[in-house]
Amino acid sequence: MGKKRRGKLKESKSGGCLGWFLVIVILALVVGAVVYAVKQKMDHATDNMPEPVPGPPGAIDKEYGDALKIAMQFFDVQKSGKLVDNKISWRGDSGLKDGSEAKLDLSKGMYDAGDNMKFGFPLAFTATVLSWAILEYGDHMASVNQLDPAQNSLKWITDFLINAHPRDNVLYIQVGDPDVDHKCWERPEKMKEERPLTQVNTSVPGTEVAAETAAAMASASLVFKTFDSTYSSTLLKHAKQLFTFADKYKGSYSENIPQVATYYNSTGYGDELLWAASWLYHATGDRSYLEYVTGENGKEFASWGSPTWFSWDNKNAGTQVLLSRLSLFGAKGVSGNSGLGNYRKSAEGVICSLLPESPYATSSRTDGGLIWVSEWNALQHPVASAFLAALYSDYMLTSQTPKITCDHHSFKPSDLRKFAKSQVDYVLGKNPLNMSYLVGYGDNYPQYVHHRGASIPADATTGCTDGFKWLDSTEPNPNVAVGGVVGGPFLNETFIDSRNNSMQGEPTTYNSALIVGLLSSLVTTSSAVKSFT
Repeated sequence: MGKKRRGKLKESKSGGCLGWFLVIVILALVVGAVVYAVKQKMDHATDNMPEPVPGPPGAIDKEYGDALKIAMQFFDVQKSGKLVDNKISWRGDSGLKDGSEAKLDLSKGMYDAGDNMKFGFPLAFTATVLSWAILEYGDHMASVNQLDPAQNSLKWITDFLINAHPRDNVLYIQVGDPDVDHKCWERPEKMKEERPLTQVNTSVPGTEVAAETAAAMASASLVFKTFDSTYSSTLLKHAKQLFTFADKYKGSYSENIPQVATYYNSTGYGDELLWAASWLYHATGDRSYLEYVTGENGKEFASWGSPTWFSWDNKNAGTQVLLSRLSLFGAKGVSGNSGLGNYRKSAEGVICSLLPESPYATSSRTDGGLIWVSEWNALQHPVASAFLAALYSDYMLTSQTPKITCDHHSFKPSDLRKFAKSQVDYVLGKNPLNMSYLVGYGDNYPQYVHHRGASIPADATTGCTDGFKWLDSTEPNPNVAVGGVVGGPFLNETFIDSRNNSMQGEPTTYNSALIVGLLSSLVTTSSAVKSFT
């Protein structure tokens, strides 16, 4: 009996322990579920909570500030004409007779890259991007004393563009013959070859170059509006005339002037028309320009829902980000405009394609994380992409937009800024080669930059062809093309530092505008301006 009882008692105790164990497990699961639900709710609440709006310019990031000061100098390296307050010791006056065959002064402007050509299409894009950078980040530039240099460089280009537009429907788009120019290796100060002019007009239309020049003039008119109203009005008058010309006489400049296609072939002009009209709306407030971009032209040319790369050839991604300002900041009279909504959705599509954690992330990038699209001038696309991401991040912060959603993944402004930093950090040396692709920045940057002026000693006496000994020299460049952003690495992250390697080693003026914009966005923090006027 006793044994049985003890056995019963033991069995009952064991069953009780098991019961308590199950209760504890169930309680743990319930508590875990509650904690998970609360955490999810808190995460969701945090997800929907905007990040704080930055105040006036904050602390300076010294690395980006130093890089910005260097990048800004490449505009001085590239200047044509009678140099004023020249800061580049190895540069001098050049191109003083440019334009003389048409009795015009086209001596100013900037050389395109490592050559001595003035190509109007990418030069106008340079001016538009530089204007945009100043309008958005002028306070950032001023915090490191770079606003005046930026405005001076912009005016050097727009002075040229004004003179290149002597009549309503005539625009000079090129100075020099690229075939002749590329058969010479000489400093621009020593040029003696003919400098023929190329124009677009009603008989030979060039919609994309006329529209890009209109965008440059309209955006620059906003830059100069507060302190040189007469110059600003002149720019705006030219912008309106050029847009009318571009829109009325439609035709691709690279189809109508086939020789330009070798260097800056356009893949279409619709994007430039939308880009120009967008800038004219910002400059004038004239609703006809807004209707132009949001109506039938938008449907035809905007590539809504199809992300594209921002570049000198395709402005759609830039236009989408620029027009997002209007809906994000609640600009007067634009609520309910479905066309504007399409631009904003498309801009977010662009951003979703850039962020590496996004389900829509492009696979076009190196193992080191650099966006990589093209062998030629590989750095243009990552720098341009990062500039757009930085802009959109600041629009989100200022408008208190907590996140963008890419499928079921959401991203905060800080995620966009992190991506922008990753691209510029790569350019500045955080890459597998530990090489800075910004010439003059850091201890390890290209020494054999493909650039005529930088490769030939300032006191050398050379003509057109005998200067090629400097191209072929095994010695590093005697002059530093300071601030130039070279073409950049191959997809496998190799870089051949050779003067004959123009694919990787040639800096471009428009790359400088893009990196100046990007560095200006990151040098400090502040809220975005809600209106350019």
